[in-house]
Amino acid sequence: MLLRLRAIAHQPKFRLVLAYLAGASTALSFAPYGLWPIYLIAMAFALRQSESLSPRQSFAYWLSFGFGSFSVGISWVHVSMDTYGGLPIVASVGLMAILALYLGLYPAIAGTLLAKLSPQSRFVRYLLLFPALWVICEWARGWALTGFPWLWAGYTQTSGPLSELASVIGALGLSYSVALLAGAITLLFSNRASIFKRATPLVLLASTLLCGSYLASTLSPITATGKTVNVTLVQGNIAQSMKWQPEALWPTMLKYMDLSRPEFANTDIFIWPEAAIPAPEYMVADFLDNANKVANFNNSAIITGIISQQQDRFYNSLIVLGNHNQAVQNSADYQGGGHNEFKKHHLLPIGEFVPFEDLLRPLAPFFNLPMSSFARGDYQQPNLNAVGHKIAPAICYEIAFPEQLRANVNADTELLLTVSNDAWFGTSNGPLQHMEIAQMRAIELGRPLIRATNNGVTAIVNSKGEITDKLPQFETGVLNGNIPLVKGETLFSQWGQLPVLLLSFLIFGLRLLTLKSFKA
Repeated sequence: MLLRLRAIAHQPKFRLVLAYLAGASTALSFAPYGLWPIYLIAMAFALRQSESLSPRQSFAYWLSFGFGSFSVGISWVHVSMDTYGGLPIVASVGLMAILALYLGLYPAIAGTLLAKLSPQSRFVRYLLLFPALWVICEWARGWALTGFPWLWAGYTQTSGPLSELASVIGALGLSYSVALLAGAITLLFSNRASIFKRATPLVLLASTLLCGSYLASTLSPITATGKTVNVTLVQGNIAQSMKWQPEALWPTMLKYMDLSRPEFANTDIFIWPEAAIPAPEYMVADFLDNANKVANFNNSAIITGIISQQQDRFYNSLIVLGNHNQAVQNSADYQGGGHNEFKKHHLLPIGEFVPFEDLLRPLAPFFNLPMSSFARGDYQQPNLNAVGHKIAPAICYEIAFPEQLRANVNADTELLLTVSNDAWFGTSNGPLQHMEIAQMRAIELGRPLIRATNNGVTAIVNSKGEITDKLPQFETGVLNGNIPLVKGETLFSQWGQLPVLLLSFLIFGLRLLTLKSFKA
């Protein structure tokens, strides 16, 4: 019976089904489930099953694996297209499947190169070549066609035993570690050596990585300053269907102010989420002037999402109302016109800009979402100043790009801030995965992170990436917290992804040179 099952498993069509199922299971390793060992097991299973395949067969196998991973892991993408984009569910699921198939190309490329460049030594194949190829392809997925670095293998460790290592090697370095461990697990299935020899790499690697994570925590250069800042995060829970309706503008703004008013006595900085004020600055000048004076009178600042305009360009922005330089001031500092303002740089395709818009916009309402014609802000911008505190912001999707946030963090940065409106994705896993990604940025850069959203997840995260407090999703609420401030620079904040990328490309390049030398 066992032999018969093995024979069935090696049939080409059934093998692709198993690859899809293995890939689909990896979704359980990310939020909200956090079952990180599943990713290791699924990847090791795929490595073992594809071991004897030709490059062409490996491409199909790993494409099926990748398609399974993304078709399940990012299935929430279709919600915005179906519910708010005016597309029938067949079309929205179809477009989501096309995206998943595209993303599946990156594991397929890694698998194909592994088969094509595979050395005789299984140790070299699984412990050197595979982690390098996997990381190179994940990195490429993070910038090609504007980038989609969602579901990197490293994010499975956000709450896992290797999380502290992110302060040294970042999320991409954790992806390398996960691939390395999966390769070591694969060696256990080899029949060409004793069990001791097969298990030794896994034991040594797991021990080394766990020790490294422990040392990264105990020897961390991040230390407390002894200072704190009181923040209040306001979750308006504005229905997405009403958010951009003209008649909802003033009720929306007044709701945020009414929710904030009781907290002025014990708050230094208020955070309102992305596009909390869903209109250009010039249209709401009276409201901004009033909020500016109220914040100043109460020795505080309000950071809010808004639509800013310069000449004929509109930006998805954050502005600071009230006091910028210190808590107690004679007058407020907000002036408008781009002063102490952050403009979103990494825009979301379709949602914030439409590529080939002349072709796509006439096709369906989905390509004409409200405010889908934003201009792009600079890659590197000054920190926001709020009552004397330096804050490095990221708006929505930008938090998924570690190098961009790192470029905007310096020794004086005290807080990381991300704002979002994940109402587009309903009750799906998308907002929870988004929160998980934000936690990783706090670990990498060694700074507390605050996240304010329209309907969740609104939370406060410490410099170790742990959520210390949060609001329930899909409820109107206010979250007040006293955040201890820290100082120091993590190794990741100094070096970023460069070390792991250099290592990966070095291994890849050496293998190419070795292969050419052997053929010559």
